[in-house]
Amino acid sequence: MIRIGIVDFDSSHTVEFTKRLNHKGVAEDQWVDGAQVVVGCAPPSTYDPKRVDGFVKTFTGPLGLPMVDKPEDMIGKIDAVCIEGNDGSMHLERARPFLEAGIPTFIDKPFTCSVKDAQALIALAERKKTPIFSCSSLRYAPEIIALHASAGKNGKVVGCDAYSPGTQHPRNPGLFNYGVHGVETLYAVMGPGCVSVTQISQPGVDVVTGRWKDGRIGTVRATREGTHSYGFTAFCEKNVVPAVINAGNIYRELLKQIVQTFETRKAPLDPRETLEITAFMEAAIHSGEHDGAAVPLQF
Repeated sequence: MIRIGIVDFDSSHTVEFTKRLNHKGVAEDQWVDGAQVVVGCAPPSTYDPKRVDGFVKTFTGPLGLPMVDKPEDMIGKIDAVCIEGNDGSMHLERARPFLEAGIPTFIDKPFTCSVKDAQALIALAERKKTPIFSCSSLRYAPEIIALHASAGKNGKVVGCDAYSPGTQHPRNPGLFNYGVHGVETLYAVMGPGCVSVTQISQPGVDVVTGRWKDGRIGTVRATREGTHSYGFTAFCEKNVVPAVINAGNIYRELLKQIVQTFETRKAPLDPRETLEITAFMEAAIHSGEHDGAAVPLQF
């Protein structure tokens, strides 16, 4: 049984992931086998300190798990780690000691808030020959898996419009905060290969258009007004496939991928695609700052 440590406690994922892995407090159809959370650490939060105490109380109370004072104190007690803090700018610092120790590492969204930090994380993981994995919980949503499974019926995806809430936070600029879910959905449908983006913004929405090197176009609508949901419309060779994503099973499906990464020491997603996603969001910020001018991805 793989022993997992949880670092940072300002996200609900700390307890939701633990419930599913430890088979406590959730329906049996949500259980994920092969690993258990054994310890947590809650350094001071730079994102939302008010949330930490409640999640720690659930973790140590109903879930019955111990805490340590410093992330490094987990080393020797765990086989793998999940970095769960919401602040992407802290992820390089949080993950570094575990990667240095050769411990397989999952980093929750956003991977980082800059291409520079993303490059540093990937380079460190490669140097230490240690698997690193990061994505939104939407990437393995059943609706996206079903789209790819029906490729024979629908044909190649020639374009996609994806959408998600786009709430903002000063620690995670632009799409890095919550619009990352829409970006990850777009990439899960389209695959990598975007070369430039344009962003048009209003107080209630960001609309980002990406141009792929093969000529395909994909968009992300990150909403802050009106009804919020997660989903996509895939424009395929033979059909148009709309899908509203049911968030009820996304944690379970992501955790299956995380456990498999820890078991096999091979991530299901190439870190270079995660780097491209980071570059997409960074370029979108620059486009928005220049009145929607096309900005090339640089990574």
